[in-house]
Amino acid sequence: MPTATPSSDVTATGVARPGGSGRIAGHTVSRVGYGAMQLERLHGDRGAAVALLRRAIELGVDHIDTAQFYGDGFVNQLIRDAIRPEDGVVVVTKVGAAPDPDGPLPLRAAQRPEELRAGVEDNLRSLGLDQLPVVNLRRLDIGPGLEAEGDQVVDLDDQLAVMTAMRDEGKIGAIGLSSVTADGLRRAIPAGIVCVQNAYSLVTRDDQDLVKLCAEEGIAWVPFFPLGGSFPQLPKVTEEPAVHDAATSLGCTPSQLGLAWLLRHAPNVLLIPGTADPSHLEANVAAGAITLDDATLATLDAVPSRSVDLRL
Repeated sequence: MPTATPSSDVTATGVARPGGSGRIAGHTVSRVGYGAMQLERLHGDRGAAVALLRRAIELGVDHIDTAQFYGDGFVNQLIRDAIRPEDGVVVVTKVGAAPDPDGPLPLRAAQRPEELRAGVEDNLRSLGLDQLPVVNLRRLDIGPGLEAEGDQVVDLDDQLAVMTAMRDEGKIGAIGLSSVTADGLRRAIPAGIVCVQNAYSLVTRDDQDLVKLCAEEGIAWVPFFPLGGSFPQLPKVTEEPAVHDAATSLGCTPSQLGLAWLLRHAPNVLLIPGTADPSHLEANVAAGAITLDDATLATLDAVPSRSVDLRL
């Protein structure tokens, strides 16, 4: 007789959550979520972008990560069009940067308290929400990407003051941190941090102590660049021979194995792999069903972590 799926592992629409269920800001969500940044690539095909988001919901994804500065509001507007209240999706957004299409990077720092407040208002408006469930404060303590200079060098306490004020006002449900050091997180924990987003993967595990600290404090660990790559200085999980060997043995792709390792590595891990391709979306979601035996896990755990300078 088949075993029923626990209610906590089923979305509001009755679909099994890929990777099982995790917690963020008091919400139960799929451990395999979706990072929406790459939807910018579908700027010329809005229908395909909306269809991709709807497909994610059909596959059991109910945790979506976004930001107003993704496509200068384009991605948030897609989410507003595609996601319905009855889908029960937790939308997590972020502040701390702003679009800069003519700059050396497509973003500029926006770290001052008044810029953080403006970023929250922009996210509320473009997503069509009265409250943002979780807002990540994108610090510039570590890379990759933007560096703070001049008046963009802002003390964390000053930033947390405006973030907690907006939480008290009801504009924010909960506060997360991104690109933060362990010392920064320790300073911020009394403010009620619910998640941390840092670059982290099987082959870049410099933040292992931070992963452990988050687990101890009940804070979700949401790694970006979960397969490395993207920036030249980041090694790629898919180029590791041990990963290829294990993937072949298990009948999955190296990318799927890298995601499965993260899910097994720590119970507080929530994944937000991004893609603009429906087949890649389905492959990422399928990684949540991969089981790693102790021998395979030991082999992957033995892969050396490469310390990298995340600054450009």
